[in-house]
Amino acid sequence: MSIAVEHLTKLFGQQKAIDSISFRAEPGKVMGFLGPNGAGKSTTMRILTSFIPQTSGRATVCGFDVAREALEVRRVVGYLPEHNPLYPELYVKESLGFVANIHGLQNKRQRISDVIGLTGLGDEQHKKIGQLSKGYRQRVGLAQAIIHDPKVLILDEPTSGLDPNQLSGIRKLIRDLGASRTVVFSTHIMQEAEAVCDHIVIINKGNIVADDALSSLRGVHPGRTLEEIFISLTGSNAIAH
Repeated sequence: MSIAVEHLTKLFGQQKAIDSISFRAEPGKVMGFLGPNGAGKSTTMRILTSFIPQTSGRATVCGFDVAREALEVRRVVGYLPEHNPLYPELYVKESLGFVANIHGLQNKRQRISDVIGLTGLGDEQHKKIGQLSKGYRQRVGLAQAIIHDPKVLILDEPTSGLDPNQLSGIRKLIRDLGASRTVVFSTHIMQEAEAVCDHIVIINKGNIVADDALSSLRGVHPGRTLEEIFISLTGSNAIAH
């Protein structure tokens, strides 16, 4: 099991961002981590990537404890946060070299070439990041996240704000990446989840309200779209289209 979360809780002062949540994510599948804005998605992802500590409970990634073995966790995880951290003044290939150096890659030149091909950045590799469209900047973020060939990929709202043509390319890329690793894909856009995900976990107000294969979830709620299921479970219609 690549990711195991057991009774994870996070408090910010008196506010409980996540409340004793538990779920698992398996290799070779894309898990959709869904919820309204403010449901606790990003908080959970930051804990799983060892950016912030939990208040209680336990989480492991590839067997490494996120609190006690943070360095090991970061070696096996690729993370694309909601606000893609890029240096606009760097060229695409230059930025990938910078990230490769951080990871201490020995086969840096070959790996940069591989991820440029995988993410469709060949024609853009000699451009400055600041000159790219948002869709291509997202591809650069994904390339940085996978440069060290991680076993687990955690993507927080990677398709937010993209146009339909950009969405199609990013969706395919995420599905392709999910074939060989564990992918956790956070979104509040139900169409994205239906297009990309195999398994669905829905969080609402810090609590897990659904955890099942997408096909099974539809079977439990016959005749309903994922959007309708989401609304019935969360009471929220704050869904982006």
